[in-house]
Parts: sequence; C-alpha cells; structure tokens
Amino acid sequence: MFEKILIANRGEIAVRIIRACKELGIKVCTIHSHKETTSPHVYLADESYLVESNYPIEAYLNIDRIIEVAEKNEVDAIHPGYGFLSENAEFINALSKTSITFIGPDAGTVEMMGNKVEARKFVQSIDVPVIPGSVLPCRTVEEVIEESRSIGYPVMLKASAGGGGKGMRVVYREQEIERAFVQASEEAQNAFGDGSMYVEKFLESPRHIEVQVIGDHHGSYVHLFERECSVQRRHQKIIEEAPANLNSDLKNEIYNAGISIAKSCGYKNAGTIEFLVQGDDFYFLEANTRLQVEHPVTEGITGIDIVKEQISIASGAMLSIKQDDITCTGHSIECRINSEDPFNSFFPSIGRITYYSIPAGNGIRVDSGVKQDSKISTDFDPLMAKLICTGNTRDEAIERMKIALKTYRISGVLTNIPFHLQILNSNEFSNATYNIDFIGENVISLLDNIQNDDSQSSKIAAVLGAFQKSSEESLKVIRHSNTMWGRNG
Repeated sequence: MFEKILIANRGEIAVRIIRACKELGIKVCTIHSHKETTSPHVYLADESYLVESNYPIEAYLNIDRIIEVAEKNEVDAIHPGYGFLSENAEFINALSKTSITFIGPDAGTVEMMGNKVEARKFVQSIDVPVIPGSVLPCRTVEEVIEESRSIGYPVMLKASAGGGGKGMRVVYREQEIERAFVQASEEAQNAFGDGSMYVEKFLESPRHIEVQVIGDHHGSYVHLFERECSVQRRHQKIIEEAPANLNSDLKNEIYNAGISIAKSCGYKNAGTIEFLVQGDDFYFLEANTRLQVEHPVTEGITGIDIVKEQISIASGAMLSIKQDDITCTGHSIECRINSEDPFNSFFPSIGRITYYSIPAGNGIRVDSGVKQDSKISTDFDPLMAKLICTGNTRDEAIERMKIALKTYRISGVLTNIPFHLQILNSNEFSNATYNIDFIGENVISLLDNIQNDDSQSSKIAAVLGAFQKSSEESLKVIRHSNTMWGRNG
C-alpha cells in the first residue's frame, strides 16, 4: 500500500479522499491556491502546499507544478478526484515518466473513452446500442447541418471532449444551428481546449441511468449496480439516487453492457458507464473515467468504500470483492448543496458563511468542503457539500432526507436547500416517475411552492448565525489553534 498520497483537488471531494487515506493509514498531501489557506482540505491534510497562480482555479490545472510538489515531497501516488486533471491524458502521461502512480485508468483509456466520438465508435464495435449520431467530430456549421439532416431533428450538439453539461445545445430547427454551434463550440473551447462538436439524435424525455464499474490489473471486473441521475437542471445533476426504478431484466442488460465496455477497453480502477433509457430501450451516453460526484449513493446501498478500492487497485492489489458477494440493500439519495439563488436563475451566491451546522443521525452522511467562516466566491463550482441519506426503503430515505434538509443550517450565502425540498415533495419524485425534463418543465411551480411554504428554516438559520457571530470573537483563538494542525507550505 502507498505511504503518501497527494490529492490534486479541493473542496468536498478532497476531504472525502483524505478520510479514506486516513482510515488506510496513508499520509496525505494536498495543494491549494492563495485564497484557500484555511480551507478544510488544507488543514485536514498532513501537509498542504501553495501552488502560485493568477487565478485560483489554475492551481489545480498546473501539471508541472503539481508533479514538482509531489516529487519534492516523496509522494507515491496522486488521486485526482473529479474535474480538473482527473480525465487529462497529458497529466497521466507526464506522471508515467516519474515513479508516481496515477490513481485511475491509463492515459490510452482516458483518451479514447473521454472523447465522445471515439467512445461512440468503440461502443458500437462491441454491439452496445448507441444513440444515432455523427461518426466524426464536426468543426464547421456546414458539417453540423449535414449531420443533422441525416439524423433528423431534434438533435443535440455536444462537445467532443466535454462533460458536465458544458458545450451542449438542443436544436429543433435548421435555422437554430449556426447560433447553437457558435455558442457550444466557444464554451467547449474555453472549458476543454477543444471546440469540436458531435451531433446525436435528441431523445425526448429519457432517463439518465449510470452503472458503477470497477476493474483491477488482474482481469477482474465488477459492477456496483445502477444510479438514477435524471433530476437535472441544464444538464447538471441535482439529486441522485440508487437503486433506480427499473425492471430487473432491463437492469441486467445495462449491467452487462457496462461490464462489456469496461472489459473490452481494458479499464482499470473505478469508472462510470452512463446510459439514456427510454421505455425498455437503453443507449450508451458516455463513460466517465474517474470517481463520480454521486458515488456515495452507491456506497450507501453496497457498503463498499469506492475510494479505498481505487487506492488499493492502483497499488497493484486485486479487487477485494467478487460480483456474487455484492448485494444491494436499502435505498440512498444524494442532494448537492450549492451556493446559489434559486430565484435569480440559480446564479451563484457569494459571501462568507456566518453560521454552519450540518444534520446528523442514523443514515445521514454529509460530505462537506466548507465550514463556518469559509468564503464562497465564483472562483470555483458552487458545490459546497453533498447530503446523503440512506434508509431501508426509498420512502424511508426520502423522509430522512427531508428532515436532514430542514435541519441543515447555512447562513451568509443563499443555497438550493429549499429547492431540494420542493423536488422531494413533488408527486413525480415521490412516485419515481420523473425524467431528465422534470426540472425544466416544473421549475416555475417548484419555485412558487418555495414562496408559499410556511417553513421558517431560513429565518431560524439567520437568527442562529447572528447569535454565533456575537460570540465568535471570544472563540477565535481557540478555533484557530484547533484547526491549523498539520499544515505546511
């Protein structure tokens, strides 16, 4: 097993990986930008080092500096988390020239499966169904129009090298193509350094289902069942749950397709194979060659620590689990807690967290990357924390989540917690009949329900925040000394 791991990430996922490393007895090294010297992922690590940058986000994209820090501090491996360099083949190739192990798949797999066009071609070659679409990347408006005419409207434009909802546009008529292409291509170029698009048939109101797969270096592969990820706003997931409300035959077909893809491309470590489901038909969507934001719901129904498995596999060990030993027990739901204003087009809410109190209790888990006094800015994604509730049944998990959301206290910034509550209270969510269009079709009524809700939770949080502020000066020295342990650099 590794002795020291560097986490090339921040926020809640860095804290999550730190916890797994500590439980395995592994020392942890993190990096940080100049604005994050008191962030949780800094003071919870054994060591943390500043990466100079003009903008905070650049600290986590500086390949040369990250590797320099890792080598200087005798790190055995680097865990990339998700986002940033987690699916960057250049970074993985650079690490392969050192003695440092990348905790994830090899560069070839990332390069192939991370490119949507190449992934589609590969998956088609092994007879897994894919949505009709372009075979080659489109780099001009004329190429997009030609492909769209061949496929038939409506179509979806997607960034060839993209993910996370960036560089995507739905087009219903040919007259919309040019504007959509320019917008999506520019967005993709800025986000991924590649403005090429591919075109696929747009499915009306499908569901987004994904399968967690894990493979080791000894030829063993397992799936950890499926996740339902259809509660989305502008292609960004908001709430995920496991398992999904699908018939057992369809589930088994999707599991087999996920394992087939993983085996055929020689996948190593944890990854996710994503599908769109419409009725009894399913289609390959994309592969995420990394840890997913929503991995905790899978851990909730299987009891398997996916991050520990990642670390173990990267060190050369065999999978600690066999398919027949993995069981699905209970139900788990995750809500992404974002700093945003639901009544202002979900625009990011910035400021200092003046009061922060997380829910606790049986079946409640909070993966948080912030604390009281944390400053929230637009430098990074608005995700502050993830609230995960697990119960014996779906109904129990939903009720547990509602209680947990009502007792989550955050003051100083606005959050999407009230929006989560309205989603959970909806008939579509209660009956598990929603699809990826649910938020888009119901956002106005959901927001109206927030305004009509008699809940005083936000007012209570504000009062508690004011009370806390009055006494925080007397606690400042004590809190500072307790939270700065183990930080260098």
